[in-house]
Amino acid sequence: MSTNWKSRTTAVHGGSRRSQYGEMAEAIFLTQGFAYDSAEQAEARFIKAGDDEFIYARYGNPTTRMFEERIAAIEGTEDAFATASGMAAVNGALTSMLRAGDHVVSSRALFGSCLYILEEVLTRFGVKVTFVDGGDLDQWRAAVTPGTKAVFFETMANPTLDLIDIAAVADIAHAQGALVIADNVFATPVFSQAVALGADVVVYSATKHIDGQGRALGGVVCGSRDYIRKVLEPYMKHTGGSMSPFNAWIMLNGMATLDLRCRAMADTALKVATALSSHPKLSRVIYPGLSSHPQHSLAMRQMGTGGTLVSFEIAEGKEAAFRFMNALTIAKISNNLGDAKSIATHPATTTHQRLSPEQKARLGISPGLIRFSVGLEDADDLIADLTQALEKA
Repeated sequence: MSTNWKSRTTAVHGGSRRSQYGEMAEAIFLTQGFAYDSAEQAEARFIKAGDDEFIYARYGNPTTRMFEERIAAIEGTEDAFATASGMAAVNGALTSMLRAGDHVVSSRALFGSCLYILEEVLTRFGVKVTFVDGGDLDQWRAAVTPGTKAVFFETMANPTLDLIDIAAVADIAHAQGALVIADNVFATPVFSQAVALGADVVVYSATKHIDGQGRALGGVVCGSRDYIRKVLEPYMKHTGGSMSPFNAWIMLNGMATLDLRCRAMADTALKVATALSSHPKLSRVIYPGLSSHPQHSLAMRQMGTGGTLVSFEIAEGKEAAFRFMNALTIAKISNNLGDAKSIATHPATTTHQRLSPEQKARLGISPGLIRFSVGLEDADDLIADLTQALEKA
């Protein structure tokens, strides 16, 4: 594979494997196991499998390997490991490297399931976790110590779209010898510069933009070859969190249009945010692509765009938010994002439902907050749909 390809070309051709039949489309190797020519060959492969040798689908598969190599090439890492879901990726990235007594520092603004892993799962096994307000660099400096093993954050927080200054936090972490693990879902592989800015490990829910059509679960962890194969892979293959070959094939097909979709969505998101920014029914519109957003310059520096999601707060609270959502005719009510179809989500009662009222208030997840994932529909149609629904709120 050429090392000089741009990301759009890599998303179509990276990591391709062709059988003796020379098929154009990526093949689905829908098998859980592999046959050996001899008992000696089986023994040798279990001792050390080659780059293009496979043992069992839980350990690796040709279709899954295509996806791993393709996403690693786009992200700019040496390797990647595909997982059964985005949360399997987050859990694996953290749990595989941590032991009782280790210390992790995390931003407080996280997806509910990520918070569960940090608050409940890791602490249950003796890992110490410190939470900080992700935008406050002084809190990072105070929390990260020589004993800190890793820092974790969403590069753009779900659902309030707060950004982390990746380069600044990475400098703080690396000065103390800590690994930087970044959940980069909202930034997407298209707009990501996380590795260039200092992230050591990048995690994605492939369920979102990478699939892009709401078809299958999947996740991926990108990082150095040593981290992926010596730290993460043993944990994932023995605990069963690997991606299925069929889902890997779906993700490969999604990646062919990933760049085009994300750029179109981001362009429409800016138009939607601009149209809503002065609407009288809204107390605030959150979109880092707006010049009025307090982190606009950081968003442009890290992503070059405001992304594909817009959040906004309906002033009259939960009941008005529900009336708004129920009045939508184009956008769907769901809890996914990054889909070709626009999606409206009420985080306080769905994705972040388990948080206490105090936690929601601290994170800015109000009863009237809507997370809007912009799809591929016409921008004017979406704006008209949002406007008429707001009138009914």
